[in-house]
Amino acid sequence: MTEPSAESDLSFEAALQRLESLVQRLESGQAPLEEAVTLYEEGARLKALCEARLKAAQLRVEKVVLGADGQAVGVEPAEFG
Repeated sequence: MTEPSAESDLSFEAALQRLESLVQRLESGQAPLEEAVTLYEEGARLKALCEARLKAAQLRVEKVVLGADGQAVGVEPAEFG
């Protein structure tokens, strides 16, 4: 099992890959109950980590604002709907 402190060091891609492997293990039904609970808890932490990383990336994305002449006049935060 990955320790919580090590989880926070994972990249988004690594955390998502680990989360996907946990889901596959849980869906297979092969994990004993205690292991399944531990996997679920780790998965919940990884899900929260992925969501936080996505939110941070979303806040960093900006869109280019074009003026009437079609030229870039600045940037503003992107809106995601």
